[in-house]
Amino acid sequence: MTRFRTMLRDALHRSPRFEAVVLLLPAGVWLAIFFAIPLGIVATYAFRPRHILGGVYPGWTTVHVVRLVEPLYLVVLQRSVLLSLVATLLALIVSYPIALVIVRATRWRALLLFLVVLPFWTSFLVRTYATIFLIRDTGLINHLLQAVGVIRQPLRMLYTPGAVLFGLVTGFVPFMVLPIYASLEKLDPALLEAAEALGAPEWRRFVRVTWPLTLPGVVAGSMLVFVPALGSFLTSDLLGGAKVELIGNLVQNQFTSARNWPFGSALSLLLLVVVMIGMLARLRLDRTRTRPRRGT
Repeated sequence: MTRFRTMLRDALHRSPRFEAVVLLLPAGVWLAIFFAIPLGIVATYAFRPRHILGGVYPGWTTVHVVRLVEPLYLVVLQRSVLLSLVATLLALIVSYPIALVIVRATRWRALLLFLVVLPFWTSFLVRTYATIFLIRDTGLINHLLQAVGVIRQPLRMLYTPGAVLFGLVTGFVPFMVLPIYASLEKLDPALLEAAEALGAPEWRRFVRVTWPLTLPGVVAGSMLVFVPALGSFLTSDLLGGAKVELIGNLVQNQFTSARNWPFGSALSLLLLVVVMIGMLARLRLDRTRTRPRRGT
């Protein structure tokens, strides 16, 4: 055993590439077992004949993949993407001021960060039920509005697309706040002081200095919100009352009540393709931003 350790140590010192392979091996094995292999099974099931009791038959077919282009499922995909984009935009509008307040509040920064992370300590299901108690007809929001005389009859907020959007935004805001906060914390105050010394008002300092330098955090937070919002099914089930069907609900129904595993796998692959397109667009944007301009 000692001899093997000595040989391994000598090999690591001689070859940096071998050292990199050894260090990446545990992560590679983990990704292969829990990501690549399950993804391969899903991709295989998408081209298998359906078993009426669940599962698949031997053989190959493209029926389930061709079915994805039917107008019914394209409408569901369009609705899911649009709702996820709106939820991401609203989360950005809410999260950026919160991140700014946390960065500037040096004394209370630890407490404010704790409050942002606190929702992660509870189940997403519990938070969704708490949202139901807030926005239902006899919930807290309607009680407050009636108490101050703003409304006479309770507003119907639950089981609507707006309720689903509200649940997505409130559920994923912490994913947006933390990357933006990290970018703002790294921002050099001297740049803002220089812009102020040159006569730039506060809004121009934000547009020309703060926003461009924190854009990587904004993009990272947007992806962290958009991807889980696109695949969410629990929020639309509970807050939408099964009236707002998203592609996540469609995938869940195919694997449970419909027992159509091949079509559920095909829908999962479609969802993965949409997410990959978003990731590739982000990488291309980053490459364009970091590409040196001609003549510089």
